[in-house]
Amino acid sequence: MSTGSVLIIDDEPLMRLSMLDALKAVGYEVQDASTGNEGIDKIREGRFDLIITDLRLPGSDGLQILKTCKDQSPHTEVIVITAYGSVDTAVHAMKCGAYDYITKPFSMDELLLVVERVNRLAALRQENQELREELEGKFSFEGIVGKNHRMRAVLEKIKLVSGTDATVLIVGESGTGKELIANAIHHYSPRRNHGLIKVSCAALPETLLEAELFGHEKGAFTGAVKQRRGRFELAHQGTLFLDEIGEISPVVQIKLLRVLQERQFERVGGNETIEVDVRLVCATQKDLKKEVEQGRFREDLYYRLNVVPVQLPPLRERRDDVFLIADHVLQELAARMKQPTKKISRQAREVLMRYSFPGNVRELENTIERAVALAQNSEEIQAWDLCGQSSCPYLGGQPQEGCGFCMEFQREKGERRSSGETLAAARERFERSHIMEILNQTHWSKTMAAKVLGLSRKALWEKCKRYGILTADEPTENGGS
Repeated sequence: MSTGSVLIIDDEPLMRLSMLDALKAVGYEVQDASTGNEGIDKIREGRFDLIITDLRLPGSDGLQILKTCKDQSPHTEVIVITAYGSVDTAVHAMKCGAYDYITKPFSMDELLLVVERVNRLAALRQENQELREELEGKFSFEGIVGKNHRMRAVLEKIKLVSGTDATVLIVGESGTGKELIANAIHHYSPRRNHGLIKVSCAALPETLLEAELFGHEKGAFTGAVKQRRGRFELAHQGTLFLDEIGEISPVVQIKLLRVLQERQFERVGGNETIEVDVRLVCATQKDLKKEVEQGRFREDLYYRLNVVPVQLPPLRERRDDVFLIADHVLQELAARMKQPTKKISRQAREVLMRYSFPGNVRELENTIERAVALAQNSEEIQAWDLCGQSSCPYLGGQPQEGCGFCMEFQREKGERRSSGETLAAARERFERSHIMEILNQTHWSKTMAAKVLGLSRKALWEKCKRYGILTADEPTENGGS
């Protein structure tokens, strides 16, 4: 079976229907149009892998369709159909970007042969693109690993804002990598030759946090035996990273707002006004907008901080990054320990993919490091190495209290029993598991996985979306092919 989406544009109903039936019979998703204008409308509404168009059409002709296609989607290939006497025009179309031409009359076998060549070219181009991205390290940026489209959008955003002095607010669950994002912003900024100063706002009570940020004079409070510069002074001309900014008290919020507005402050217990030039990057697990609505965070400070918001997705919403991160950690551990890089067994990969990782990337990294330690005498990490016990519940063993993998497995198992799982639910569970297994085997290449499963890439994406294997709004390559 072949895969791909095709648009046929031809004003002869019998010819159009014959091509449509022939292509559908071998697995292509096909749409058709009877005029050039209708075809152009469909090209603008959606994207196709291939367009087959007659050169002579009512309304816009084949050359206009070719131009529109190349403007809208340069990677979409075009095959033009022409009468024997118009070969010169077809050759001109190829010079303008058409893949090939076919002259009337022709057999459906002849058409299918040309279409299959286009299909193989598209698959090869996609494979080359994936290999090129891996070679260029496109999935890694300053220690941040991810090929998920949401993470790549985050990386593109921080590349853009790093060269500015705009305040950045990083929002994400614990363990999603907020500090790594702050490191990257500073490293690629014009301030990289000056300090990156970090403060955990949640780790200090109000009085100590105020002194930590703004410094204090000798005798300002009990224990202040000498003058001390604060983090704002230390970060002068550099970057100040305030982690868990949502935890600061109203008093500190007021002082922080003044620094952001006026770029100056006084030390605790002092009268001297100190001017600073600092780029501020903040991070929080909280929804600061809700904190503002509930009166726990100043609205004016929120808007000062939320100049460039960066939302980090949790790992459960970017499952296509799980193995990429795991393999990255394995390579780092192997280099550090000067040992061969361990592999992850098929069953261990299934366990990783089924687990929700409430601790996000940090938990995944710790899990892999533990597994490597437990699998010292083996070249391959097994499922029980992930759980940290000799018998993994995913494989029929007894759950270990306190182990996240075990507890989640027991909860899933209990939910299935209590709900009296239907045949349809069991079928869907098997289908989800099988799709994940094939994706694992093909290293998450949707093109290869779709071929193994006998699906179009669009059908595979829709199933992944349905089962939560990939994020629901992930676009398909080449527009849903």
